[in-house]
Amino acid sequence: MYNLTISLVLFKSDINGVKKAISSLLTTNLKIKLFIVDNSPTDILKDLANIDSRVEYIFTGKNLGYGKANNLIINKVLSETEYHLVMNPDVYFEKGTLEELYAFMQANEDIGLTMPRVYHYDGTEQKLCKLLPTPKDLIIRRFIPDGKYKDKISRIYNMWGADYDKQMDVPFLSGSFMFMRASVLKQVKGFDERFFLYCEDLDLCRRIGQISRTVYFPGAKIYHGYQKASYLNTKVMLIHSTSAIKYFNKWGWLFDKTRKEIRRKYKC
Repeated sequence: MYNLTISLVLFKSDINGVKKAISSLLTTNLKIKLFIVDNSPTDILKDLANIDSRVEYIFTGKNLGYGKANNLIINKVLSETEYHLVMNPDVYFEKGTLEELYAFMQANEDIGLTMPRVYHYDGTEQKLCKLLPTPKDLIIRRFIPDGKYKDKISRIYNMWGADYDKQMDVPFLSGSFMFMRASVLKQVKGFDERFFLYCEDLDLCRRIGQISRTVYFPGAKIYHGYQKASYLNTKVMLIHSTSAIKYFNKWGWLFDKTRKEIRRKYKC
């Protein structure tokens, strides 16, 4: 039985960044197994498996999508581990971080998912706690020019006014670092593979939130590259938009009772 298994999905990823992420993971004293799932066109990163015996490299031969690639591991390991971590390859952290998250989850059995404090590489904070989005939130943030109205919508949806020094229950935690209880992840059956990229973390977070708590934990911290790819690339923007449509088709566009109740709780 592992304390923690990890899936790290790659697609044409920067080798130096990936090595830094792997190095962070391997500093732990927990019993871990790291699975690298490479969706890249070639297996030029296969030598990553030689870094440590705790690392296993899987080359898919095609871009399966983020959720499906993670599910290759999730479906394989949930009976063999206490917790599972889904992490982006542009994340790194200091020694002891995984132990802090593990201890936090061990002490709070009603929590199914946690995310630590997140910083940019330059040390400025990333506020990645979010509410469940409405169609208006995503449309305005993506397509409306900057201005007071857009700032107001973004401030509410992104929970910019929240106290990030305090632990808090959050309905949507970023998919860049999802530390999950294996028993809960097993109940929700991992990612919904209809989402190729984007909104798969929102959907999973929401399903976990139906049966357990999803909590931001400032007692641990990580560093994350954070690139808004859909704002810079038209193809990726179309993928993001398609995923958003699938999400609202699944959960509701205007009529979403749970979303309404949660947003009322946060007074927005």
